[in-house]
Amino acid sequence: MIDVANTSNGRVFGGLTLVALLLAGCAAQTPAPVRDGGAPPPGAAVTTPAPVPGMHLVRPGDTLLGIARQYGVTIRDLTSWNAIPNPNQLAVGQQIRVAPLAGAVAQPIAIAQPVEIQPVLPPGVERPSTDRVPTEPVGPVIKVEPKGGRQPYSDEVWASLQPRPTMPSPAPSTSSAPASAQETVWLWPASGNLIETYDEATNKGVDIAGKPGDPVVASAAGTVMYSGSGLRGYGKLIIIKHDANYLTAYAHNQELLVKEGESVAKGQKIAELGSTDADRPKLHFEIRKQGRPVDPMKYLPAR
Repeated sequence: MIDVANTSNGRVFGGLTLVALLLAGCAAQTPAPVRDGGAPPPGAAVTTPAPVPGMHLVRPGDTLLGIARQYGVTIRDLTSWNAIPNPNQLAVGQQIRVAPLAGAVAQPIAIAQPVEIQPVLPPGVERPSTDRVPTEPVGPVIKVEPKGGRQPYSDEVWASLQPRPTMPSPAPSTSSAPASAQETVWLWPASGNLIETYDEATNKGVDIAGKPGDPVVASAAGTVMYSGSGLRGYGKLIIIKHDANYLTAYAHNQELLVKEGESVAKGQKIAELGSTDADRPKLHFEIRKQGRPVDPMKYLPAR
């Protein structure tokens, strides 16, 4: 005979046990917190790329001229080493090479039309050299009127416009450097009338009037150390080094006819007179002795 009471109690007890187990299982299945896998957890250190020897990481506000000054190289070097198509557009975070590859020998390459890419030579094989200074632009052509590369005048910026020479400087004359107009043989760089004289505080040279396109000639023989428009207030500018002591500067040109590294003769046409960064067509001419401006009227012949 089946004990109904015991059976009912057993069923009730079993049912209660099953309900308790189900409730415990549901209570254990609480949802796990959701974490954004794309963002680093709070307090986690954000790592920055480790500096690479011979490379510069472009930061906001960097310009190619500023990077060249920082590492003591030229804009031409940077554009050549990095094959930069437009020096006026640098991207933040971009890696810029500021030194040649180990063991590489920098040699000028004349760019002809059509442009040809020269193959990389195997180790130990040197590219044939030439004694002729190329007249075509070497490397990418630097745009005039750069959008972010022009800097206001200062003695430090002026010095930065003079690249470190990559070729031996012309041998200095055996005679002592000229000290007065009687000992100096310089040419007037333009034929117009003198409209502004030298003033140590306000005008570091002389200003000569003219018409747009008038010839601008080298006052003396030398080597072109700068040809561009990177110095605000000077427009299209040419700087020529004559010896260990003397430089001449020719500003506000309409057209520049010589390139950096090119040797020029006394009286050679180097530019066309213009009005870039000026209120009228004129040539601003400076003579600098050991980097400091001097009065050109003490050196130019009377006329």
